[in-house]
Amino acid sequence: MENLANKNIILASQSPRRKELLASLGLNFKVEVKEVDESYPVSMRGAAVALYIATKKAEAFPIHADNDLVITADTVVSIDDMILGKPADYEEAFKMLKQLSDKRHEVITGVALKTKDKVRSFYEVTAVYFNKLNDEQIAYYLNTYKPFDKAGAYGIQEWIGAVAVDHIEGSYTNVMGLPTAKLYKELIKL
Repeated sequence: MENLANKNIILASQSPRRKELLASLGLNFKVEVKEVDESYPVSMRGAAVALYIATKKAEAFPIHADNDLVITADTVVSIDDMILGKPADYEEAFKMLKQLSDKRHEVITGVALKTKDKVRSFYEVTAVYFNKLNDEQIAYYLNTYKPFDKAGAYGIQEWIGAVAVDHIEGSYTNVMGLPTAKLYKELIKL
């Protein structure tokens, strides 16, 4: 970790969950965000989407010093070969949760690490299995937690994670938005 102690680390995300997860690795960093168009080619699927957007976010940052490091991430939910991003409104969030109910889906986070000489990217996939949710449960969750800033319209660390998630295969922190174990391995390779 000493190779990271002298790095000027920037987390390019407004997500409080990503900030909390990165802090849990014992790193000093600052948060800085640049406005980036998060659209992607319609033919793109799954991990390619998450990597594409994470890389776009990283490329928005000019790097001038050798010890600068920018960390960007993008999380998507994939079900039936469809990408579920952040819902536009309540109705779309409701529809997304109905779609996830009683099914398996994948949460994919793409991460990009940008230094002065390169951008290194990777992704993590976690399978999430939802129990059946009725309309009343979905409405309660949406009205109480307002997860409109989250891919797939849910946060696993909230009420819905306790009642709807039967089990997962893979990284829990990935579902929250940052695969910390894989990120740590990649950071120490720098």
